[in-house]
Amino acid sequence: MVLIAENIHIISKTTKEAILQKNDKYILNIVNNVLSNGIDVFDLNVGPAKGALEGSISYLTRLISEKFDVNFSFDTSNFGEMKSGFGALKQSQTSSCFINSICADENKKKAGFDIAVENNANIIALAFNPESGIAKTSDERLELAFSIFEDAMSNDINQDKLYFDPLVLPVSAAQNQANVVLETIRMLKEAMPESHIIIGLSNVSNGSPKELRPLLNKVFLALCMGAGLDSAILDGLDLETIRIYNMILNKNPISAVDKLYFSLYNFMNTFSDFNEIQADDNDLNQVNILRAAKILLNKEIYSHSFCLNIQNGGN
Repeated sequence: MVLIAENIHIISKTTKEAILQKNDKYILNIVNNVLSNGIDVFDLNVGPAKGALEGSISYLTRLISEKFDVNFSFDTSNFGEMKSGFGALKQSQTSSCFINSICADENKKKAGFDIAVENNANIIALAFNPESGIAKTSDERLELAFSIFEDAMSNDINQDKLYFDPLVLPVSAAQNQANVVLETIRMLKEAMPESHIIIGLSNVSNGSPKELRPLLNKVFLALCMGAGLDSAILDGLDLETIRIYNMILNKNPISAVDKLYFSLYNFMNTFSDFNEIQADDNDLNQVNILRAAKILLNKEIYSHSFCLNIQNGGN
């Protein structure tokens, strides 16, 4: 089970500029802050790493690994750039790192497997085929995952090295797909129990108002963990979401809000009746958590105003 911090990525204009300008202080400050929250795996998202960004993976890997004892998820569509990241590490470090990612495309799959075998690395495998786009059903996603799984086995890649990503879409744009992902997680866990399941957690709240995003992320995390999720790429500075993950993992809910999150986990884990989940109507946080769950389970229609007087993402 692993949490991977998403905080070093070129989607952030400030972070992208820091990478381009080789602003060591800015990058190391992010790493230090995330490490203090208990996460020691960093997703280095540099996109295709072309032009001015070429060489950014090896720069980041060397910079961070010289100062901190951490692991990496090399998140790029440029497999040459990815290889340079592994080349910047000691051989003893490569087996704890991740290739992010491969998909059902034959050429990309082969390139990713070659790097994985050479470095004994973990693989994040997307249930995705670029020719047909993102699958709309759980059966289609499972079929794509199986095609990757079978090829991995033929390359003598250990099942424990595979992390399947069913691909989360924003609930604000494709509401029914959150429930499809939950179904896919269940199916993947049953079909390939020795492999892992991972999601990019913040994807579910993309496009939602900033104040709603932490709530949606936390509720979806609880539901996904109940379905069989064991890993996630998330905001390594979001202490409350990290706390919820650890609370569910260790099964030690304390507060009433904790117990509600754990009830959502239990609902998915035991196939129980959602209507049996109780929330205190006088506690706005609990009311909002339950509403978010209904949205993600496609029981109510999403709107940007589904929460009342929300503060701090429904903490």
